[in-house]
Amino acid sequence: MRHSGQSPQLPLRDGVSASVVSVPQGAAHLLDFLAQRMPGISRTEWAERLAQGLVLHENGQTAQANEACHPGQRLYYYRHLKHEPVLPFQAQTVFEDDHLLVVDKPHFMPVTPSGPYVQQSLLVQLKRQTACADLVPLHRIDRETAGLVLFGKRLQERDAYHALFRNHQIHKTYHAVAAHASQLNLPLVYASRLVPGEPFFRTQEVPGLANSQTHIALLHTQGQRTLYALRPISGKHHQLRVHMNALGIPIEGDPFYPTVLRAQDAPEDFSQPLQLLAQSLRFIDPVTGQAREWTSGLRLTLGLP
Repeated sequence: MRHSGQSPQLPLRDGVSASVVSVPQGAAHLLDFLAQRMPGISRTEWAERLAQGLVLHENGQTAQANEACHPGQRLYYYRHLKHEPVLPFQAQTVFEDDHLLVVDKPHFMPVTPSGPYVQQSLLVQLKRQTACADLVPLHRIDRETAGLVLFGKRLQERDAYHALFRNHQIHKTYHAVAAHASQLNLPLVYASRLVPGEPFFRTQEVPGLANSQTHIALLHTQGQRTLYALRPISGKHHQLRVHMNALGIPIEGDPFYPTVLRAQDAPEDFSQPLQLLAQSLRFIDPVTGQAREWTSGLRLTLGLP
């Protein structure tokens, strides 16, 4: 079984925390096990990583390729990509104290390592900058979405902040640009049941008890385009994008809804960002008791007059 995360004994390496994999019954030598367990990385590359000291035991000692494996043994490795594309954008810090870090994430940047991005992911960049191994995103926004992301800095405070999201005690507002919809009586609350769809990275609506709700309001109209305020009452994958599409007003620049316009591994088109912005965050801090509120400094192609 593989997990993400870091051992307290193991340091960051260029902003990357060690990931861990547990050895099952029947595994033989270490190199054989790694190549079989994670075939997405070639045996040759695993051999190179072992030779470079990038696979470690729990005590921090370097693992050797010809070592015998033991059931339940935990091995740590640092994720690395030989040829990682460079994103032509920079994230901006909005706020930082001893507890929290708030960052404005640009479009196209993943919050955590995924796909072709490790060093370019927001989390790894911030860990390099802060040297804070315990830094963790307290929520996620899509790679295609820009705007505010909240990070926790202390392991012992993490659950208190996560409880804000579980208990719907954090208020998030998004801005989105889409076609004007004169047929809609806004504001409204749209609710539906969302489940994983096809392809795997899409979400779809199905009949049944609603598990997602979005409050939608009109902010400004210019010609046939409108700036909407979206407040997710729940937090399902691609919820805002699916709900806007279901209302007949898909968000401008959406590569997946209503139609998949590009493959997951296709080259990026930076000229057509999704017009969705995590615009504001507001809550009462469960650790300090302070009222917290931040607003994104980023803008969409249609803003308030």
